[in-house]
Amino acid sequence: MNSLQLDRDLLLKPLQSVTGIVERRQTLPILSNVLIEGKGGMLSLTATDLEIQVTASVSGIPDAADFSVTVSAKKLLDILRALPEQTIVALEQKEPKLLVRAGKSRFSLQTLPAADFPRLPAGQSATGEIPLPQSGLRRLLGLTQYAMAQQDIRYYLNGMLFVVDGTALTLVATDGHRLAMTTRPLANSYSRSEIILPRKAVLELSRLLADNDDEVLMSLMANQVKFEVGGIVLITKVVDGKFPDFNRVIPSNYTRFFDTDRAVLQQSLHRAAILSNEKFRGVRWIVAPTALRVVCTNTEQEEAEEELEIAYNGEALDIGFNITYIQEALNCVESTQVRCAFGDASSSMLITIPERDDFKYVVMPMRI
Repeated sequence: MNSLQLDRDLLLKPLQSVTGIVERRQTLPILSNVLIEGKGGMLSLTATDLEIQVTASVSGIPDAADFSVTVSAKKLLDILRALPEQTIVALEQKEPKLLVRAGKSRFSLQTLPAADFPRLPAGQSATGEIPLPQSGLRRLLGLTQYAMAQQDIRYYLNGMLFVVDGTALTLVATDGHRLAMTTRPLANSYSRSEIILPRKAVLELSRLLADNDDEVLMSLMANQVKFEVGGIVLITKVVDGKFPDFNRVIPSNYTRFFDTDRAVLQQSLHRAAILSNEKFRGVRWIVAPTALRVVCTNTEQEEAEEELEIAYNGEALDIGFNITYIQEALNCVESTQVRCAFGDASSSMLITIPERDDFKYVVMPMRI
């Protein structure tokens, strides 16, 4: 009979780190479970959906020797959350159950054999190990992840492209209607490699990263990527597919543009969007040399109009966009100013940050 005693928070924190990838409905019942293992004073918790695997480890647990069980991740999480802080929790294996005791509370949970828990195959050698500050990678993900597709039949769009090339890391996401690209320098030089991370892995990684300069180590392998963040290891399969050539999508010859205050534009769009068509989310941008007019209408013949003072250097334009696509980019950019550049009324708009080259966002026009 194996048992384990530890502070509730020492178990809750790693459990919260791994359960994000556990799906509610599973084809294999064991995929709803978390694998809890103890060995030599180290306690590790692992969850997987067969594509992504997250393991969180805690050291210095004296009773953690030879403890191994799988139990419902959600039920155990709900139990621990409902217990008071600083409660001592006892876990005791009584096949086929796991007994959870805390104070005068007692829970008996069904288990499945730890030996049956499916792990992602390990042992691949890394082709590149890239250290990054957590805050830096988190910012890159924040600037791009909203542009990933959701359930597109072009499965390679349901994820994010990571390009390592020399001393630069570039992240690109697109759903075919808009494209976000951001880049940052790396401390060392690496050979070129391109990988597509699945959407779920990107969102989970973003959730695990803290806003500090602690290191995250990204290890590139043949068909997997591993991220080590503190005591957490995320391993994900990569998407097998060819990502579109993003350099062809990003305009390089636009000469008409205006710079504007990001917050002012953001607030104007927020107000105009109240009366936008809920289904199509269309907005007209009427661009003139001294003013930008933002117009939204809906099926009830209601209209919102906002006007911003600008200094625009091109011919007048009347062009339509999905207002949500513009709002999502402005919500993530941290600069005070943004630059909006145009081709003609049937071309995409390019949003960048003035005097910087590390962020580019392309929005395709729509008919209104």
